Amino acid sequence: MDRLADVTPFIVMDIVKKANQMDDAIHFEVGQPDIKPSEKVIKAMGEAVYKGNFPYTESMGILPLRQKISDHYKRKYGIDVSPERILLTTGTSGAFLIAYSIALNAGEKLAFSDPGYPCYKNFAHILDIITETVDVNADTDYQITPDLLEQKHDIKAVQISSPANPTGNIYSKSNILNMINYCKTNNITLISDEIYHGLVYSDTKENSALEFSDDVIVINGFSKYFCLPGARLGWMILPEKYIRRAEIVMQNLFIAAPAISQYGAMEAFDYNFLEQYKNEYKKRRDFLYNELKDIFRIDTAPVGAFYIWADISKYSHDCYSFAEELLEKTGVAVTPGTDFGKNNTNNYIRFAYTRNIEHMKEGVKRIKSYLKSRK
Repeated sequence: MDRLADVTPFIVMDIVKKANQMDDAIHFEVGQPDIKPSEKVIKAMGEAVYKGNFPYTESMGILPLRQKISDHYKRKYGIDVSPERILLTTGTSGAFLIAYSIALNAGEKLAFSDPGYPCYKNFAHILDIITETVDVNADTDYQITPDLLEQKHDIKAVQISSPANPTGNIYSKSNILNMINYCKTNNITLISDEIYHGLVYSDTKENSALEFSDDVIVINGFSKYFCLPGARLGWMILPEKYIRRAEIVMQNLFIAAPAISQYGAMEAFDYNFLEQYKNEYKKRRDFLYNELKDIFRIDTAPVGAFYIWADISKYSHDCYSFAEELLEKTGVAVTPGTDFGKNNTNNYIRFAYTRNIEHMKEGVKRIKSYLKSRK
């Protein structure tokens, strides 16, 4: 049996490759921040390099950074998380591999939403874990609910994401609590991807699953809110029963997270910088949403992350062909919806507002002009 047979490529990478060959491409396809991290982080990383301070660390990660993360949870959510429950990982990608390997055995079932982040499925396939997609749409604000989950059978773990990629929605406090209670009753491990926490632009507060239970696996990292995608540094917060198992997997797969990244991240909790950064992304969200809602149908207004999930069905029912057409005719790069699943995704494209407003303004201008002439 070929375990990699069902591992699918990112279609968007074809778009990225073509866009990078253009001199004047407009980029809405890439989901990474374009703003540099805090100067304090850059200085700390430089000092670590200058001092030659990049050995293997212990597999759980350096204790001072785990304490910083613990302090962050106290400050942001008002909850106490012991540093002993925090595992630093090689990006959140490493965290997902560890989470799935400790919560499920080969042949057991992991559930997650469709549309949703495509790597969940691919990580599961690599581990011979069976995937069960849960179709979500605007009716539930793209959230998995217990009612939807109970239609599936023999689920061992469920992955939720809030704020979510590609839709930018967040899970309501009541639904997180309902999901936790459902999973506890049915002996299901809840894994909560919270990588976009901090990037929420409305009065609605994002809630960590840890506010309601310690018996969940929470995954976060430094790639998005902290502007450090290339540092490849994430973290997991684990129930007591999983700590040693996760540490053993970390030792064997990765040894430890990158040392220089760990020392740099000690300075990442620069809240003045982070607030300014979030405000910039709110301006970008507001600009792009207000421009796109008159061109495409947007059935859920983005509340967090940095994505807009746009319905293109008035123009096409083939998102990949439409994305290629936009790139070829206008030089505007977007992500085809089918990268995120099969649930009506052919009618959607994803926009990332990770470039400055002037860059996006040019992209919107080109799209409007082209669609007007296309009719």
